[in-house]
Amino acid sequence: MEVRRQDIHNSDIPVVCRACEARHGGVCGALTSEQLTELNKHSSRHRLETGSEVIGQGETVVNYSNIMRGVVKLTKVMADGRQQIVGLQFAPDFLGRPFLTESAITAEAATDSEVCNFPRTVLDRLVKKTPELEHMLHQQALKELDEARDWMLTLGRKTAQEKVASFLYLIATHIDPESVDMSAFDLPLSRADIADFLGLTIETVSRQFTKLRKENVIRIENNRHVTVPDMDRLMRYAGND
Repeated sequence: MEVRRQDIHNSDIPVVCRACEARHGGVCGALTSEQLTELNKHSSRHRLETGSEVIGQGETVVNYSNIMRGVVKLTKVMADGRQQIVGLQFAPDFLGRPFLTESAITAEAATDSEVCNFPRTVLDRLVKKTPELEHMLHQQALKELDEARDWMLTLGRKTAQEKVASFLYLIATHIDPESVDMSAFDLPLSRADIADFLGLTIETVSRQFTKLRKENVIRIENNRHVTVPDMDRLMRYAGND
């Protein structure tokens, strides 16, 4: 943690940015103190309650966001109203697609969350002037592509048990970037959303949770709080190497 935040007391960096997770692990880490100051002039933080929409599919993109806290659910909606959860984003992920004027997805707070918004025009201008920022955004895009391919494997080839275990491992390793202990977390999705995300029925998801609990792979309290006694064992149940 000290290595990541060695500049936390740098007086040239805006106060609000010094301890920001996106500053140290996200796209803002590519910006100079002068650029951070410029971006900070136009940025604003917003707290989102569970279910609040960040942006809707087809809406004009006015702002980009850094996720400061919480989980954001990405959804695609078909013309007839059917929808599919196509991804989850966590702190300190960047939410948006540079240079696109219309959102291709709906982004909604899956948990109580906090985001830092800044105008699309300001960041697009910084991208053109800052190769490091362009590289960072490219890296995140490639990371999301790799994760999408891994998730295609999960949906296409894994058993129901492996799918549920993969979901739990994903949440455990991503939900709180500041936490050293990944063994306890609250589920960010309902059973219905988990089923949607995994391509399973709600009944199958519930059965797999019960099976994993009986085999002591996980412990569940209040139907939402999950404890993982052995992360390596959960990873094996997920079918991961």
